[in-house]
Amino acid sequence: MRSRQQLRRHAALAGLIASCAMPQLAHACATCGCTLSTDAATGYSTMSGWRINLDYTYIDQNQLRHGRGKATAEQVVNQPANPALGGGEIEKSTTNRYINLTAMYRFNADWGVNFIVPYVIRDHSTYGTQLQPYTSTETAPDQLSSTHVSGLGDVKILAGYQGFLPTHNLGVQFGVKLPTGNYGGQSADGNLVGRPVTFRNGPGLGQSLDTDLQAGTGSTDLIIGGYYYQPVSQDFDAFASAQFQAAVKENLNRPGADYRPGNLTTVSVGLRYEAHANWVPQVQLNWSHKMADQGFLADVPDTEGTVAYLSPGFSASLSRNLQVYAFVQVPIYSHLHGYQLFPGWTGTVGVSMKL
Repeated sequence: MRSRQQLRRHAALAGLIASCAMPQLAHACATCGCTLSTDAATGYSTMSGWRINLDYTYIDQNQLRHGRGKATAEQVVNQPANPALGGGEIEKSTTNRYINLTAMYRFNADWGVNFIVPYVIRDHSTYGTQLQPYTSTETAPDQLSSTHVSGLGDVKILAGYQGFLPTHNLGVQFGVKLPTGNYGGQSADGNLVGRPVTFRNGPGLGQSLDTDLQAGTGSTDLIIGGYYYQPVSQDFDAFASAQFQAAVKENLNRPGADYRPGNLTTVSVGLRYEAHANWVPQVQLNWSHKMADQGFLADVPDTEGTVAYLSPGFSASLSRNLQVYAFVQVPIYSHLHGYQLFPGWTGTVGVSMKL
């Protein structure tokens, strides 16, 4: 099996010969990440003190897609996203499980801070990279390589202010994502950099898992956002929120071993039915756009996309200080650059406790 690194070296040489730079395109995993607004799921609060959230999200990326439609292994190889590569990687599946612990402390009705600690469990399998032309032997069972990721992800710290209006229903957030999760990849000279997970079986045994599929990105990111919620009738509340995240410092920054995750923008709007005090059906529309990853370790041709999910769900109060919630996210739109694995649905369940 030819490695992705070999294919990139081939493309780089072709680019030098042609005396032109290849375009930087996009990111495979983050375009399919969870976009649900869990703050809105349980209702925005102005009560001071601690609140703890624990939620579980399941995302099974088992559909190979390109643009707005499905794709085949033959297309990946014979119609590559970047023709200079002369082929492409035939990915099979990525199953993600995220366990997020969020500790929220409100100093008063105006100010608060959130500490978000994710645990990432990910199983990934791929048939590896094939040069043109495609042959069915490349997707035989003995060509499959797989690996397992399990560990702490990148921690986020977010401060929030919602003192603009007397009703405290308009707020802003600002904070950072820290490089606490394992990260890394395989550099131009074939050496492993950072602390990457490697494939544990198949023809790819010992090679690094893609940098964008590691538990962390190795970058420090700045995050800014805002939200607004408002009753729209006696029984309905509506909300809108937006967040922007961009890397400002990369630990993987050496030539031939550099990586910067693309900027991420998410927007959510939703409606909550508040007729019943202890049972709140609701629906969200979640939109996100992921810009291109950059650097040698980036999966450049296959890493940008825009997706939208319709997310019906509910929250329920089990006691005065304890809530549970559950949502299903169904994709209603996707436009993915290159060839990416995409989920048919995602699910989130959680519990929120006021201490």
